[in-house]
Amino acid sequence: MSNEMIDDIRAERGVPSLVWRAGQERRLEMIRKWGHTQNASILVDGCGMGQYVFHLLEDSPRVVAFDIEHERAANAHQHASMVHVAAAEALPYPANTFDVVLSHEVLEHVRDDQLALTEMVRTLKPGGRAIIFCPNRWYPFETHGHYWRGHYHFGNTPLINYLPDAWRNKLAPHVRAYTRHGLRRMLDKLPVHIVHHTRIFGAYDNIIARFGSLGRILRTVIYLIERTPLRLFGLSHLIVIEKPADGT
Repeated sequence: MSNEMIDDIRAERGVPSLVWRAGQERRLEMIRKWGHTQNASILVDGCGMGQYVFHLLEDSPRVVAFDIEHERAANAHQHASMVHVAAAEALPYPANTFDVVLSHEVLEHVRDDQLALTEMVRTLKPGGRAIIFCPNRWYPFETHGHYWRGHYHFGNTPLINYLPDAWRNKLAPHVRAYTRHGLRRMLDKLPVHIVHHTRIFGAYDNIIARFGSLGRILRTVIYLIERTPLRLFGLSHLIVIEKPADGT
């Protein structure tokens, strides 16, 4: 496989977390808070290399996971016995199976995000919750790189997501970024209630590793900003949806 083909796959499907640092630990705390994960039946949607699978097994032995990439699913299988190769738009699980579905930075990569959301809800038990992290359109950087003159360029690119859709999607056709309205419009079509919706910033672990205490001060300030209207510019949406227990 050529380097160009590898870059295209990396662009389309993202690069999973290979390390566990403060940023992942913070998000795990959010997942536990909103998902009530103790002894729950949990599906990790697009599990990557299995980082969240491994840590959620501390909460419950009933963790199931899948990924569209066979290599990633095989790696996650080292942590949990029930790992499958599947697409988010066609989950190989019966309806009303899971107490919690975790979709961590996956929705932006799937072919059909509306269908992927529909499948999450289908597999949730009545009263179950889906915890969804996905990119915020108003974050100043596109973190998934961009295409220019037919070539993919990896890394953070400023201001792409502030462009009109027609221009933005030419530069970043491989990944979506969501506005609050756009995300909620998709959820309005599904039988769910929105329990919690906010935007969060990253942990900026690389900056802290490089600048030490100055980086930690920066992170403290950024986390304070999450409590203000300036969270509009956060890195990711965190949205928690619940399937009504009474089916309404």
